Amino acid sequence: MGTGADASDVEVLKRKAKKKLVTNKVVLPLIDYARSKGNEEMVRSLWNTYLCQERLILSENKMHGVYCKNRICTVCSGNRKADMINKYLPFVETWPDPYFITLTAKSCPANKLFHRMRNTKRAFKIITDRIKKRYQRGQGPKLIAIKSLECNFNPTKRTYNPHFHILVSTREMAEILMKEWLSTWTCKYALRKAQDMRKVEDRERDLIEVVKYGSKILTEPNPNSKNNRKKITRRVYIAALYNILKAMRELRLTDTYGLDLPKNKMKNKSEVIFDYEELSYDAEIMDWVNEYTGEPLSNYQPDPALLHILTQNIDVVLH
Repeated sequence: MGTGADASDVEVLKRKAKKKLVTNKVVLPLIDYARSKGNEEMVRSLWNTYLCQERLILSENKMHGVYCKNRICTVCSGNRKADMINKYLPFVETWPDPYFITLTAKSCPANKLFHRMRNTKRAFKIITDRIKKRYQRGQGPKLIAIKSLECNFNPTKRTYNPHFHILVSTREMAEILMKEWLSTWTCKYALRKAQDMRKVEDRERDLIEVVKYGSKILTEPNPNSKNNRKKITRRVYIAALYNILKAMRELRLTDTYGLDLPKNKMKNKSEVIFDYEELSYDAEIMDWVNEYTGEPLSNYQPDPALLHILTQNIDVVLH
């Protein structure tokens, strides 16, 4: 089915193996935690993620397999990010004076995260409705933007911070959004110093920043520490990740405004092939292997620091 993924580039294969490793190591404790909470629906979804790309069909330097398309899956997230970049970058490149803004409100504890996520989305809709009405009346500019919802966890304060990353076409619109955001939330929940607005210098880089993920998997134990660049200190907070995934359920994370996107008319085509290899993922060697010869696909060797995080720095309690 479909066109398949490129299997001719060894570096591409190694990146895929790295993503599969990270996903599998994080998903298993997530499954246990979701089961302890009685969330069988999430358990089933997470098992689909664990089995994502478990078996591959290799033919004519193309890989074919079943994708789970879940948010926590780093393999599927990578594909989704690439698709969005290809779709949105041609539009961003035509913008006269693009700006990157981050809009956030006061962080909240776990028991308020579900409603805070929805209130954050609701607040932005109120703002966009205002801007749209002004534009229709000839009293303001049109909103042209790409927006994504993200949420971070602060292990030190045990709080969650839902926020938006937004690319807008002009500085004027960035200032309007900032002003409306602060007015909507009021100073009780949102301060100007907590927001960010900057001119876009690299359009592709900032577009990647917008579409890359809904939540970080690897988190610094102390986000304010000066030693955050030492990846060995990072941890995976399973309970916090579960809370974020649960709160984001059924929410659309990425939205566009004012973009005339072409409709995707492409359909997956199927064909019968006779010359192919079957590969299955081996968790011990962290690679896919040929089911008949035992030959690995990528010869991926994980970075020791990453492996340390995924085996020693997983916290299933803090949230």
